[in-house]
Amino acid sequence: MKILANDGISSLGVQALEKAGFDVDLTQVAQEQLVNYINENQIVGLLVRSATTVRQPLIDACPGLKLIGRGGVGMDNIDVDYAKSKGLHVINTPAASSASVAELVFAHLYGGVRFLYDANRAMPLEGESNFKGLKKSYAKGIELRGKTLGIVGFGRIGQEVAKIALGVGMKVIASDKFTEKATLKVPFFDGQSVSFTLTTQPLETLLKEADFVTLHVPAQEKYVLDKREFDMMKKGAGIVNAARGGVLNETALIEALDQEQLSFAALDTFETEPTPQIKLLMHPKVSLTPHIGAATLEAQDRIGTELAEQIEKLLK
Repeated sequence: MKILANDGISSLGVQALEKAGFDVDLTQVAQEQLVNYINENQIVGLLVRSATTVRQPLIDACPGLKLIGRGGVGMDNIDVDYAKSKGLHVINTPAASSASVAELVFAHLYGGVRFLYDANRAMPLEGESNFKGLKKSYAKGIELRGKTLGIVGFGRIGQEVAKIALGVGMKVIASDKFTEKATLKVPFFDGQSVSFTLTTQPLETLLKEADFVTLHVPAQEKYVLDKREFDMMKKGAGIVNAARGGVLNETALIEALDQEQLSFAALDTFETEPTPQIKLLMHPKVSLTPHIGAATLEAQDRIGTELAEQIEKLLK
């Protein structure tokens, strides 16, 4: 049986699938050519990440397809309910990338409080001629320790972010419509661990108390954070979105930054991805990454092996 990993899969994932007797095709097929390729090559399993979409017309046009797999958490690029109604297996890897996304959040947070997003732009241009001036302009950084982190969405990724925050010495406030309480086990290198039980709070409480807010919610029909929510936040707070584009109003975000209601923003996902608006890309108070939350070697290995395990169980 042939599996097409259209957006790629780790070598460990390939090895696991081949060991289970599957033929793995790593060809990157253009979206408009995908139906023909699947049918001509008798593909039974289609694996995607965020680049390839699997909508109703493709599902209808590929009767030999038995499984759709998403390497990651969100499946907004797949018509999941329709696929299941047609008898297809639809799988993802919700736990595999949590640690990687959480670490990226803190990369952005540390970069934000020490102005690295701007310093890395300015130093190549002015470092030789204006070193002392730049040193003075970036000399008012702050520490994360002792500050309050607000986590909007307290699922697997939100909880991984909380573990790092607790280890750093931050206070954590979480808000989640579906989770009332969670017990977190924070492990250390020598096998010891510390457990914390956190009760979620209303979003308004979180926004008013947090020094930094990070989003970890699925794609939404409405903005989770809009002008009203930005106005509730502490003046000078920072915000990180490594969840999905469209969960915050980017136009209102720019206004909040320009009015100094927010001190900085960090974005890994964008409302108009893959063509973010130029005002965001050029804004001096925005830290930017191109949707790489799950893009670590470790996460991709976990994604590949988890997909392989599920596929073997479902199709063999």
